[in-house]
Amino acid sequence: MADGENPSVTRFREYLRIKTVQPNPDYESCKNWLLNQAKEIGLSSQVFEYVKGKPIILLTWTGRDPELPAILLNSHTDVVPVFEDKWSCDPFEAIKHENGDILARGAQDMKCVGASYLEAIRCLKDQDKQPCRTIHLSYVPDEEIGGYDGMKLFVKSEDFKKLNIGFALDEGIACPHNALKVFYGERTAWWVNVVTRGSTGHGSQFINDTAVSKLRRIINRLLDFREFQEKQLEIGRDRNGRKYTLGDVTSINLTLLEAGVQHNVIPQEAKAGFDIRISPDVDLKDFEQLLEKFIKSESDTTLEYVQYHGDNSCTPLDDSNVWWVTFRDFCDVRNISIEPEIFPAATDSRYLREIGIPALGVSYIKNTPVLLHDHDERINENLFLEGIEFYTDLITHLANIQTI
Repeated sequence: MADGENPSVTRFREYLRIKTVQPNPDYESCKNWLLNQAKEIGLSSQVFEYVKGKPIILLTWTGRDPELPAILLNSHTDVVPVFEDKWSCDPFEAIKHENGDILARGAQDMKCVGASYLEAIRCLKDQDKQPCRTIHLSYVPDEEIGGYDGMKLFVKSEDFKKLNIGFALDEGIACPHNALKVFYGERTAWWVNVVTRGSTGHGSQFINDTAVSKLRRIINRLLDFREFQEKQLEIGRDRNGRKYTLGDVTSINLTLLEAGVQHNVIPQEAKAGFDIRISPDVDLKDFEQLLEKFIKSESDTTLEYVQYHGDNSCTPLDDSNVWWVTFRDFCDVRNISIEPEIFPAATDSRYLREIGIPALGVSYIKNTPVLLHDHDERINENLFLEGIEFYTDLITHLANIQTI
């Protein structure tokens, strides 16, 4: 431990030093560290491995009334790759500057949250404040690459069903000003390939009905739709008069292009890849039909789904949802400003909401630039410690709701 350093900060920095970086995360070391933490705190533990080498670690504190639906505190253990030459330090050293800033990959996304859960439960255990409801802490792999071998399989398992989860907390994002972003839903991510086929011939000729000309027309239709959505983001407002954020509109981006074998041969096939993020306000079946209309209007054309998620459920933010009411009132009493939004990208919460479990995504990171997936990702130690207090009190409130 560094001289005079808070033990919670020391443990957090230990966690950050475990290189769970994609594409080859060290899940074994991470698993062992988490199991040691559970032993120290006095939590029971289980390890589930639906795909070899990709463990899900579940830590449990049984409540006074284990028949009540439990609370799930979820976080992912993997982090995204780094460009080391762009960092001012080793991304996995977890150095701390004199001002208290801790720099490391995962400092914001999302080891700060996973570590805060542990420290909050440690605090409550030390105070012998057993909650009414059982609390589970899940540490899942591969969220950064879609969660297909992690949370997606976990929620479908008998192991998960036995947990009787009533509500979940998951990750949010940093906020540059004095507020917390709270995510109650997210845009649905579709990755698609459009493949066109057409006439070929010599590159010196004007040849009609080529694969590239078909693909160009499709790209133009999709980018026209993108332009319309971008304008909606600028001028649109929701039913409460709140200005649209990115999560309220549908984005389409052309991310891949492939065609041709050499310069003087007109390609007989062309392919474009698109990253599409669909607003929860959009009916997915209607959007699928629109997409097919844009694409299938060209002859000999194929639409391929590389990633498809067929659900865009959101957690209700009204008085019918006692979990939301408790969270909202908890923040209000403490003068913590919250900004409910639709998450513009994707998290593991979508798998929970898909099976009917209400989930809120919140990371206690305010007055801090958004640096997830960026160079010199960081969080200040004082903010991290403040977050532990936040989660300690919040978990106490949520886990002691006795009736729904």
